[in-house]
Amino acid sequence: MKIIYITTVRMPTERAHGLQIMKMCEAFARLGHDVELVVPRRDNELSDNPFEYYNVKQIFRITTVSARGFVAYDRVGFWLHRVSFAYAALKHAAHSDANLAYTRDEFIAWLLSFGSRRFVYEAHEGRWNFVVRRAAQRAALVSVLTRGLKEFFTSRGVSEKKIVISPDAVDLKDFARPESREAARKRLELPLDKKVVMYIGLIDEWKGTDTFFEAADKLPRDIVPAVIGGRPEQLAKLAEKYPRVRFLGFLPYRELASNQAAADLLILPNSARHAISARDTSPLKLFTYMASGVPILASDLPSLREVLDEKTAVFFKPDDSGACARAIAEALANEDAMQARAREALIQVRAYTWHTRAEKILEAFKAL
Repeated sequence: MKIIYITTVRMPTERAHGLQIMKMCEAFARLGHDVELVVPRRDNELSDNPFEYYNVKQIFRITTVSARGFVAYDRVGFWLHRVSFAYAALKHAAHSDANLAYTRDEFIAWLLSFGSRRFVYEAHEGRWNFVVRRAAQRAALVSVLTRGLKEFFTSRGVSEKKIVISPDAVDLKDFARPESREAARKRLELPLDKKVVMYIGLIDEWKGTDTFFEAADKLPRDIVPAVIGGRPEQLAKLAEKYPRVRFLGFLPYRELASNQAAADLLILPNSARHAISARDTSPLKLFTYMASGVPILASDLPSLREVLDEKTAVFFKPDDSGACARAIAEALANEDAMQARAREALIQVRAYTWHTRAEKILEAFKAL
């Protein structure tokens, strides 16, 4: 089968969705399909080859097409970019003999709904407007991340038969040979004689990062809260507001396994105040954390409970910095129990590979 994957994401990108897209294209190709990824031609501070940046085998094609507008300039520029890219990408796709179009962009899915080619819409958020409604109703298949997101779409009339639940995943080989904890801490300039609790990823309200930052002031001095990620314009203000937190900035994906190895505890502090967090999300960091062999502390949310349980993690009350601080201290004080959970997480994460995810989605598509 020939698959054309269309997305407005620049490649590579510091955002996790870039990794997800590249790993899915690789997984489709490994299943024997002819895969083409179509992305916009954009200025990019990350000049790395996308295949090397994400440790992805070059077994599919990346096609860049021109798009006008300036994404970061203003809303008009943003939409000019999206519309011009969509026009160019769909014009390119029209000359393709692909059997399947695939996208996680609702606007692209909406435009695909007016054509004759069958397409899969991968939905990552419970949004409902005329664009999403038509895209979901006309798609051959809607792939969602969680049971909660499936319930969102079925409650709005989308047929249950055309929805497949496919949580995110991990490439286990990327985490097979990390640095030692000592070497990783020396590189990151973290103390060797203290406990480190670490968050890796986007700094945003719905990610619950403020809860973690506020918990830092309540922690004993022998526990170091560390953060990898965030935009440069965020970090200076955050470092001033939360002096207890070590903000290490954005680091590339190829260092992720070793960066995780530097921690005694990895935290997922997602907020319960946002549906995308409590119901919809299947965070990539959840699966990379599980693959690390490092204990996990997580907000007690339905979205995270779909993958984690008491055998694989410890939970705390979302949006409660006091509960977060207490849970961190208690987890770090119970090393043997936490290591047992980390070992179980490492076993359970084997079920969540990109190969398995791609296979499940394509089997559901072919069954329709």
